[in-house]
Amino acid sequence: MPKVLVSDKLSPTAVQIFKDNGVEVDYLPDLGKDKDKLFEVIGQYDGLAIRSATKVTEKILSAATNLKVIGRAGIGVDNVDIPAATKKGIIVMNTPFGNSITTAEHAIAMMMALARQLPEADASTRASKWEKNRFMGVEVTHKTLGLIGAGNIGSIVADRAQGLKMKVIAYDPFLTPERAVELGVEKVELNDLLARADFITLHTPLIDATRNILNAETLAKTKKGVRIINCARGGLIDETALYEALKSGQVAGAALDVFLEEPAQDNPLFELPNVICTPHLGASTTEAQENVALQVAEQISAYLMTGEITNALNFPSISAEEAPIITPWVKLAEALGSFAGQLTETAISGIKLEFEGTPAGLNTRPMVAAAINGVLKPSLGDINMVSAPQIAKDRGIVVETTNRDQQGAYEGYIRLTVTTERQTRGVAGTLFANGKPRIIQVKDINMEAEITPHMLYVTNEDKPGHIGRLGTTLGALNINIANFNLGRAEVGGDAIALVSIDGTLDAAQLDQIAKLEGVKQAKALSF
Repeated sequence: MPKVLVSDKLSPTAVQIFKDNGVEVDYLPDLGKDKDKLFEVIGQYDGLAIRSATKVTEKILSAATNLKVIGRAGIGVDNVDIPAATKKGIIVMNTPFGNSITTAEHAIAMMMALARQLPEADASTRASKWEKNRFMGVEVTHKTLGLIGAGNIGSIVADRAQGLKMKVIAYDPFLTPERAVELGVEKVELNDLLARADFITLHTPLIDATRNILNAETLAKTKKGVRIINCARGGLIDETALYEALKSGQVAGAALDVFLEEPAQDNPLFELPNVICTPHLGASTTEAQENVALQVAEQISAYLMTGEITNALNFPSISAEEAPIITPWVKLAEALGSFAGQLTETAISGIKLEFEGTPAGLNTRPMVAAAINGVLKPSLGDINMVSAPQIAKDRGIVVETTNRDQQGAYEGYIRLTVTTERQTRGVAGTLFANGKPRIIQVKDINMEAEITPHMLYVTNEDKPGHIGRLGTTLGALNINIANFNLGRAEVGGDAIALVSIDGTLDAAQLDQIAKLEGVKQAKALSF
């Protein structure tokens, strides 16, 4: 009988689920805070169920001689050393969708509190001031709510806001027109949203593209008197710029559940009367905590008793027998997806995967999940191979797969095609004898390029002198070239250069390359 340790406070119902599934369980909710004791006993257990208090460090894992799975009740796993767990073959799971309704409801509650100045009115009344005329609020009915991010939580906020008779507009580059219609929202560009929204609420991950998405420049473009709610991630808003906008009246008020530095202490925003602050309470409801606890118990039990893997962060859903054969193809699929995803800047409506030869005869589901993960990760950040297919479905992205026997020169290859509002882009790859993934075709242009950690992708006019100028420019920028791979469709048409480089390119360097004569697109890629 497998044995699980629950080292944080989880619902008693979760403990019963373990027992009902034939799993022996030790419920020691305070053990996670005692690193030495946890190190001493962890070797006895096959599974570990945690929340945020238990820190699963590399040292703890070094003593986990029997541990097979770690389950985090909740979405955040920054308290788990995932690379160290992966090296030891330990599956790390989370429960990514258990807090969605709770977080969405908190955003709506913050919006209502902001509209009617409830915290200040409460404090004033408790102080026996009875300042009835001081707290003049605004209605939300018929106001425009601007969503920055229309994924799982954002779509729930949209639904609740429509119930309040609000007009909902949304900025999300990966929101398809079809999904927008389904949600009943108007898809807009960011500048349009800023100009029109009476309330703005953020529901996007914190990635390079969204960091400080509300800054001095964008806040200046908002409708004067806008109210802003952030229950997503600290760092989406430039807090200094928000402070100034609140002081000037450009922003009438802000309701913040998340901050750049947490725990938030002595934050200048705390000084302002038109700011409502809560201590990252988005997931803090009885129902949400119960849901994630029950989910993690079910997931750990299923893995230990049947081998089923759900919501794993560090491994796709494949059996031990399949792993040695499938894993290299999974890595190729993810790399092809990442290649296309990093080059995609508009809403994705479809992802098509074609498996020919060797991979077509294998279990392609983990390859499909890996490819979708690769496509979406550059824009969504907080995503994994298990959650990616569901997120794609929620966003209205149609995923098609085709399997066929070997027809061409390669024993096996994978072709991935991404369809967006503006174009269709295809990329194909295969595995060489050493198991390393190679790109063999981009946009119907044949080429051969090893996928390396840092690459430069350039589309240019096929004219003499271009490659020389590109090489000279990279040299002048002190960028070392590891490999230079070229391809073209026809003489004088479009050509592609895939350059493996040592190190990364910054924005200024990339801009210099993009301005070279004949260059149509230049993009730095990381794998």
